[in-house]
Amino acid sequence: MAVRSCEVTVSQSPANLNGVAARHFFHEVDSFMTSGRAFIVLDFSQVRQLDRNAIYLLLCCLEEAIKCDGNVKLAAVSPQARIVLDAKGLNRLFESFETNADAVSSFSRRSHYGASSPDLAGEQLPVSASAA
Repeated sequence: MAVRSCEVTVSQSPANLNGVAARHFFHEVDSFMTSGRAFIVLDFSQVRQLDRNAIYLLLCCLEEAIKCDGNVKLAAVSPQARIVLDAKGLNRLFESFETNADAVSSFSRRSHYGASSPDLAGEQLPVSASAA
């Protein structure tokens, strides 16, 4: 077994994910995706409400990370925001963690190089995705 290490970027999400703040935040997150795989933790500790614009922003961030063979995870999601994520089914797309440290450490997984596909060695699917 080998431990896969990767560089993870933590980005503090603004409390309001609408309008100019949302565009600025997306450009900030997008700038992290310029070199190789994009492993990003979005710190949601200040976010209390998620509207459709905020959901669209999250999906755009995830799309760009996937294009770079990366992923986006959420940390410190408030109970109010968690309700919206669950209601919209986004809890299936985004893993969320209590703390930034938990989310960062979740990117490091033990890998088995005997996996059927070398590109998937070390990747662990969320339980909901692996059952499909």
